[in-house]
Formats: sequence, C-alpha cells, structure tokens
Amino acid sequence: MSAAGDDILGVARDGGVATITLNRPERLNAWTTPLELRYAAALRELAADPEVRAVVVTGAGRGYSAGWDMEELRDVSGSGERADDSAESIAVDATLAFPKPLVAAVNGSCAGLGLAQALACDLRFARAGAKLTTSYAKIGLIAEDGTSWLLPRIVGHARALDLLLSSRIVLAEEAREIGLVHRVLPADELMDAALGYARDLATSCSPAAMAGIKRMLRDHATVDVATALRESRTMALATLTQHDFREGVAAFGEKRPPRFEGLAADLDGEGAT
Repeated sequence: MSAAGDDILGVARDGGVATITLNRPERLNAWTTPLELRYAAALRELAADPEVRAVVVTGAGRGYSAGWDMEELRDVSGSGERADDSAESIAVDATLAFPKPLVAAVNGSCAGLGLAQALACDLRFARAGAKLTTSYAKIGLIAEDGTSWLLPRIVGHARALDLLLSSRIVLAEEAREIGLVHRVLPADELMDAALGYARDLATSCSPAAMAGIKRMLRDHATVDVATALRESRTMALATLTQHDFREGVAAFGEKRPPRFEGLAADLDGEGAT
C-alpha cells in the first residue's frame, strides 16, 4: 500500500481502491478551508488516476467529521464571508462530480458539512452507535452544502424535514432504518466491510459503466421520464461499441474475471478517457 497526503488529509492506495482519511482527530475532523481545498485536490488526483477504480472516505480517530470547524465559523459570522468560496474548493461539489464509486465509512460523529459530504458519497457504511445530525438549525443556518437537495432524495421529504428542522441526533441504527446509511457494523469491522465493497466494485465492474451510471442518476433526477429513456437508449447504443462491453460479454461467456479498462477523468473538464 502506498500513501500520500499531508497533516490534515491522507490518501492511501491499495490496488484499485484508494482511501481518503480526514485527519484532524483532535477536532473530530472538522472542516476548514485548507482541508476542503486538500480534499478537492485529492479527488481530482484520484479521478485522473486510471489505476484507482473506487474510493473509501473516512475520518481519523473517533469521528467522521463534526462539520465546519467552529473557530472558522466564528470568523465567518463576523465577516459574512468564507475565506475561499470558489466552486472547486467545495467538498460536496467535488464529491458529487467524482466519476468513480465513493463509499463513506462513517466511523463516528457526523454532523453538518460532514454529513452533507457523506450524503454526497454513493454509499454510507456506519459504525454501530455512530451519531449523525444535520445540526444547521441549532446554529442558525439553513440547509446548506446541498443538504436540501440530497437529503430528501435519500430519506424522503418528511424525514428530511424532521432531520433538518429538529437537528436531532440519529444513531446509526435508526439511520439504517430510514435509508440514511446502507450498512451498520461493529467498529472493528467497518473499514474491512467498506474496503471489501469497494474492492469488489474495482475488480468486478466496468469503471466506464459505473461513471455512466452515476452521471445518469444525477442528470436524470431533474428530467421527465421520456427524456431519461431517450438519453439512456442513446448511451446504451454508444456502450455497445466500447471495449468494456465486449470484454464483459467475453468474460461472462468464458467464466473468467473481466479485464476492464481504467478510467482517467478530468473533474475540471467533461467526460473521461
């Protein structure tokens, strides 16, 4: 396994799976502008690496992320401006744009922007007893960081209102019942389960197909069914001429693991190569 990063964020690679670790455990991995910038840069780097096919995001220590660091929020409350509000530095934007599977391994407290970032991932595995909360209303904020779009699509309108208006703490077990997280595991099994799931995607599924599926679900959330059907058919026809489709069919017939091509995507541009 190789690793790269800095004091506030680590990136480790193991075969086709990369792990991003938010590394401010003394502050429950609370977000700051430097951490946000480093996170977005890490996603760009991993998107461009064809060897990386799936990514797990987790936190160091006993928490996933407590949201925006309160010290930085106090500065914002005085000025009304963030230190850097460019689109490329926003954690949720970068996460939603990422073309490869992202699995959040929620190892502890997950609040505010930390929850929004986890919601922007494709799946969420959580440690048993982990605490999740939107937290916004209790500090006088609206449903920012894309939560107003993400949360209703995951748990439904009424449950999203409950979680946002009350800012109540939801334990991982309830979160699973309402669809907020997909799996709940003992602390010592969480990372193995998340990495195992990511590894299965990395070895068994076409990176190009997974990127296309992610893009379809995102784009088709706001179109009518006729448009979704038309675009799906167009994309499916284009897929028939691609290497991964031919390889997938051949591997199935020959009863062997598929040898799909890697994906190198530019998050600042469009498409993948």
